Amino acid sequence: MTVNGDFDWNHLIQEQRVHREVYTNPELFGIEMTKLYGGLWTYLCHESEIPDAGSFRRSRLGLREVIVSRDKQGDIHALFNRCSHRAASVCSEQAGSTARFVCPYHGWTYGLNGDLLAVPYADGYGDGFDKSTRHLPRVPRVESFHGFIFGTLNMAMPTLTDYLGLAGDVLNDFINRAPNGKLELSAGAYRSTYHGNWKLAWDNAADMYHVFFAHRSLVEMTRSRYPEGDTGATYAARPDQSPIYSYYLGQGHTYLHHRPGMGPSIFERARPAPGSELWADSLRRSMGEEAAADMLERVPGQGMNLNIFPNLMIIASQVQVVEPVSFDRTQLTWYATTMTDAPLEANVLRMRIAEDFPNFGEVDDLEMFERCWQGLQIPEAEWIDCSRGSDVPLAEIIAENGAHKAHGTLEHALRGYLQAYKHYMQQDMKLQAG
Repeated sequence: MTVNGDFDWNHLIQEQRVHREVYTNPELFGIEMTKLYGGLWTYLCHESEIPDAGSFRRSRLGLREVIVSRDKQGDIHALFNRCSHRAASVCSEQAGSTARFVCPYHGWTYGLNGDLLAVPYADGYGDGFDKSTRHLPRVPRVESFHGFIFGTLNMAMPTLTDYLGLAGDVLNDFINRAPNGKLELSAGAYRSTYHGNWKLAWDNAADMYHVFFAHRSLVEMTRSRYPEGDTGATYAARPDQSPIYSYYLGQGHTYLHHRPGMGPSIFERARPAPGSELWADSLRRSMGEEAAADMLERVPGQGMNLNIFPNLMIIASQVQVVEPVSFDRTQLTWYATTMTDAPLEANVLRMRIAEDFPNFGEVDDLEMFERCWQGLQIPEAEWIDCSRGSDVPLAEIIAENGAHKAHGTLEHALRGYLQAYKHYMQQDMKLQAG
């Protein structure tokens, strides 16, 4: 299937502003779900969620439902949840373990790799019936980056490593914060839905400009917990001179790097949760002060927001997946990560810290996304401004690795991802199922 849209992209997405139609046009949403969520490398799940032969997990490639499975040889497959007979879904469980997938409509049975194994009452089919051509449709390209599984329907896409580019380097640093570089997504998920277009979350993904306004209650709570320390007063007074930087990494990927502004210890900077001191003390007793100090610095993850276009965000120690439901509704799912080779105390602390922002900060962001969506319903007000930092000398430098770097309050990363979006939406893409 070849998809193309007839839109004046140079009008809709300009250097310093974006037309509201990019968010509100349902036709554009349909093209996005084909070209971006399918035509690009799209995150599906983590290998730790399908740890054993027979493990499976349902996921989505845009609006296409997918089953990610591990077969008896350990190979990973991404199968469309669609019987090749009459299109009924063959899997209703979110995750689990099985030896086969059986269609509940007419009983066609498939293996973990999607092959058609059996058809009831086979005598009803002629000699020309070929089971090998009636397998579950497959995502033809599936690759894993250190446990993070992506898929694409576009045979012309570069390798996953090449597509990730500089974002892959940052993702690798995040993974290696865990002992032996081993992470698991086995601690459950936190889901929320907002009324608005999925790109509103992307507009916010590398933005520090909003923090002292949208997250004012969280900032004040932090100050009350640290009455003796500088808990952001310097940043609030001179945000454009802060050591918190955002990067545009290419291919639509962005990165907000908090670590330089967090002081000598990430763990000590985390907002404390009741009881966390007991777990930290237990870790010090069992490991010794020096080894415990190193482990505690690994607990909060990394001071970062890494955003891999179009649907994966790494926030501190957590994985967030952007899941468009329709042009005006979006689900955001947070997955807490645990460190495979870390002591129990370290992972308990990691979970307690992971509870913090989704409960106290994400609610602010969801409110802002819905307010933006409300404002976008005014057709006479056509434009969204994204010009901050474009005309000031301090705005942007090219980092040593080729990334575009600027202070986190400026909007160069937003402009960069929108230009990548514009590029992708103008490409001819031939997509196919395996």
